[in-house]
Amino acid sequence: MRSFKYSLFLLLACLACSPSEVVYEEYIPDYSLQEKAVASLLKKHPIEIVVHRGANHLAPENTFAAAAKAIELGVDYVEIDVHRSLDGVHYIMHDLGLGRTTDGWGPIRLRTSEYIDKLDAGSWFGEAYAGEKVPRLEEYLRWIKGKAKAYLDVKTADLEEVVRLVRKYNMEDETFFWFWSDSMLEEFSVLAPELRVKINAHSVEEVMEAKEKYDADIIECNVQEITPEMVQLCDSLGIQIMAYASSNTAEEFKTVIKSEADLVNLDKPGLYLEVLQAMQGL
Repeated sequence: MRSFKYSLFLLLACLACSPSEVVYEEYIPDYSLQEKAVASLLKKHPIEIVVHRGANHLAPENTFAAAAKAIELGVDYVEIDVHRSLDGVHYIMHDLGLGRTTDGWGPIRLRTSEYIDKLDAGSWFGEAYAGEKVPRLEEYLRWIKGKAKAYLDVKTADLEEVVRLVRKYNMEDETFFWFWSDSMLEEFSVLAPELRVKINAHSVEEVMEAKEKYDADIIECNVQEITPEMVQLCDSLGIQIMAYASSNTAEEFKTVIKSEADLVNLDKPGLYLEVLQAMQGL
């Protein structure tokens, strides 16, 4: 029975992908971005800030609103997740399914852009964000260019199209990438050897493997795993270290700030700034 329901859903989705008269209207919110005073603390801060799914504690994750909140705090990168719709449009969303963060349902890969573009991706977080849309990747890159850089966690995609968009908006030096599978990474490396990739590595041995096997530009690990030996090796190989903030507590942020990480991937940029401000005695 479950197999029949899935087959029926796939059939309906394919039928919905047939040509229609619907004309897509571009969605790029006109946010009046006001940089917070504390953002100035990051300008001379040696560790670049990567905000996971945008400022997801202040606005709905993976939306323009979450990115805007992060930009106002002066972050360096906004991390986004990339999925492809049934008809080949790339969107920013974390989950495989639409149900958790929108008023839609079903796998995003089996939904058309016409369906996804109508969804509300903000009401689940709060009434103030009702009507927030699921961002299309192309519109998002065009909007964020010059405001912040982007870290793309690519989950399902036409890699040629993703590379085309990054090059179209001249963001080769303003992006880096991570992939769900080795096969996607291998394909990407052939398509765009100039674009930077991140690999998870938790030891000196894994750092060596990341460089030899994947030519990694950035490795990500827990802050406790950043040893003098790892720092020395990464320096010699031209690899940056990104600390992953797993708990996003003040104590963890203190450890990150004292570490030799080049970047930090976190969820609470506001708290990080508070800790940084306190440690600088301001």
